[in-house]
Amino acid sequence: MTSTVPPAGRPAAGLPPITMVGPDFPFPYDDYLGHAAGLGQIPATAHGTEVAVIGGGLSGIVTAYELMKMGLKPVVYEADQIGGRLRTVGFDGCDPGLRAEMGAMRFPPSSTSLQHYIDLVGLQTRPFPNPLSPATPSTVVDLKGESHYARTLDDLPQVYRDVADAWQRCLDEGAEFGDMNEALRTRDIPRIREIWARLVERLDDQTFYGFLAGSEAFRSFKHREIFGQVGFGTGGWDTDFPNSILEILRVVYTEADDHHRGIVGGSQQLPLRLWERAPGKLVHWAQGTSLASLHEGGAPRGAVTRLHRTAGGGITVTDASGAIRTYPAAVFTGQSWLLLSKIACDETLFPMDHWTAMERTHYMESSKLFVPVDRPFWLDKDPVTGRDRMSMTLTDRMTRGTYLLDDGPGRPAVICLSYTWCDDSLKWLPLSPAERMEVMLASLGEIYPDVDIRRHIIGSPVTVSWENEPWFMGAFKANLPGHYRYQRRLFTHFMQDRLPADRRGIFLAGDDISWTAGWAEGAVQTALNAVWGVMHHFGGTTDPTNPGPGDRFDELAPVELPED
Repeated sequence: MTSTVPPAGRPAAGLPPITMVGPDFPFPYDDYLGHAAGLGQIPATAHGTEVAVIGGGLSGIVTAYELMKMGLKPVVYEADQIGGRLRTVGFDGCDPGLRAEMGAMRFPPSSTSLQHYIDLVGLQTRPFPNPLSPATPSTVVDLKGESHYARTLDDLPQVYRDVADAWQRCLDEGAEFGDMNEALRTRDIPRIREIWARLVERLDDQTFYGFLAGSEAFRSFKHREIFGQVGFGTGGWDTDFPNSILEILRVVYTEADDHHRGIVGGSQQLPLRLWERAPGKLVHWAQGTSLASLHEGGAPRGAVTRLHRTAGGGITVTDASGAIRTYPAAVFTGQSWLLLSKIACDETLFPMDHWTAMERTHYMESSKLFVPVDRPFWLDKDPVTGRDRMSMTLTDRMTRGTYLLDDGPGRPAVICLSYTWCDDSLKWLPLSPAERMEVMLASLGEIYPDVDIRRHIIGSPVTVSWENEPWFMGAFKANLPGHYRYQRRLFTHFMQDRLPADRRGIFLAGDDISWTAGWAEGAVQTALNAVWGVMHHFGGTTDPTNPGPGDRFDELAPVELPED
C-alpha cells in the first residue's frame, strides 16, 4: 500500500483489477474504445458536416478526434492553449527538460479510458512520488511542529496506523466498501446499482466530515484531525471535508487516489499529440488527415464570446475575432461557469433545470508553485542520521504538500514547493510568485533547518492559482451535499431524446460534467458520451456488437432521486 492512510481492504486473489467504471453509470468505456467495430457511424449524407467543439482541453480534443474519425468536421475553439488543465510549462533560461505540471500531474492505473489515448499516441508513464509510495525515497509528516521521517506507513507512530485502521472501518461500516469494490472489479452491474442506490439515497445530504464524525471508528477528534491533515493517497483531505461524501466514495471505490503515474515529458503532450495525430482508420477524410490539418494554420479558432440558437435549430457561435458561424450541433467542454459569465448565452440553449445545475456547481480552488534546482540534493544523506536531506513532505504549515521531482542524480530537478486546495489555496492568491516562494521557503525551513533550499534554486518560480485563471475560475468540480440531482442532470444531458426538441443540438462534456471531476478519466468518459450524442443527433448508429453509452442508458442510468 503506497498511501499514508490507505483505502480499506485489498482484493481477493484472482479478482480483476479495479477501473474507473464507477458506481453512478457503470458503462465499460474502456471496452467500448477497444472494440474493433469502433464507436459508431453516421449517414454518408452527413459526412464533412461541421460541428463546433468549444474548449481544447482533453475532453474537447478527444471529442473532436473521435468525431473526425466518423467523418464529421470538428471546428475547435480554444481561448487559451490546447490542453486545458493538462498544462505543462518550462522555466525561463533553464534546461528545456525541466517541466512543471500546473494542472493534472498524476493519473491512477484505474483510468483505463485515459490510458487508451496515452497508449495511442505513444506516451510513456512512470510512478509518481506520492507520500510513502515505492517511487518516493522518503516522506516527512510534519504536524503541530513535530516531524516524523518514514519510508513506509510502519515507520510512522502508532497513531497514524490507528487512523488508517479507523478509515478502513469507517468505509466498511458506513459505505459497504468491500461489497462495492468487488462488484466494481467484476463489473457486476446489478450488484453495483443495488448498493449505490441505497447509498445515494442515504448519503446525498451528508458531508465528508459528517460521515467521519458519525462513525464510531472516528469518535476521536484527534484521529479526524490527523486524517484531514495527512489523509490517504495524495495527502490530507481536510479541504474536502465540506463536500459530499459521495464524491469521496467514488474516488476510493475505484482507487482513483492510489498507485499514481505521471506522463514522461509532461501531460500536455497527450492533447497536443492527439491534435496532430492522423488516425490510421477514419471515414470520409483522406489518409493523413488530422485535427490540425482541418484547421486553418493548424490552430484552433479563438475564444467563444457568444452562443445562441438560430432558425432551424442551429447553434450559432461568435468568437473573439467577431466571426459568426452556425452549426447543426455543438459540444461545450469548458467549465460550465463560463456559460454563466464569460460567454453571452441565450437561455434557450438549455432547459432551465440544467441552467440551475450549472449555477449550483461548486468548484475547488487549487494552487501550485514550482522552482528549478541544480540537482536532486534531497537524496544526499545526512552524515549524522543517515536519512535523506529532504523528503516528500506533508505538513499543516502553509505549504501543505511538497513534491520532489527528478530524472536521476547529477541532473537539474524540480521541486513543487507547495500544492494546496480551497482555503489553503486562497491564502496564496494575493501574493506574487516571489512572495509565495519566500513564505514557502520559510515554512520548509522550520521543518528542515539544516537544509539551504535557496542555494540550489537556479531559476524563477512558476505558479498557478486556478481560481484566478479567467477561463477556468477554479480547478475542478466537487459537489456539496444535496447536489446529486444537479450532477445527474448535467451528466445525462447527452441523452437528448429526453429533452424538448428546441433544446437539443448542444452537448455538454468535460470533467465537471462527469461524476469524477478532477480526474482526466471523467473528461474522457463525458467526451465519449458527447460523441455518441452527436452521432445519434445526425441519425447515426453504433455497431450491434459494440453498443455505446446511449444505447445502454436505460440499463445503466444513474439513480434518480425524487424532487418533491
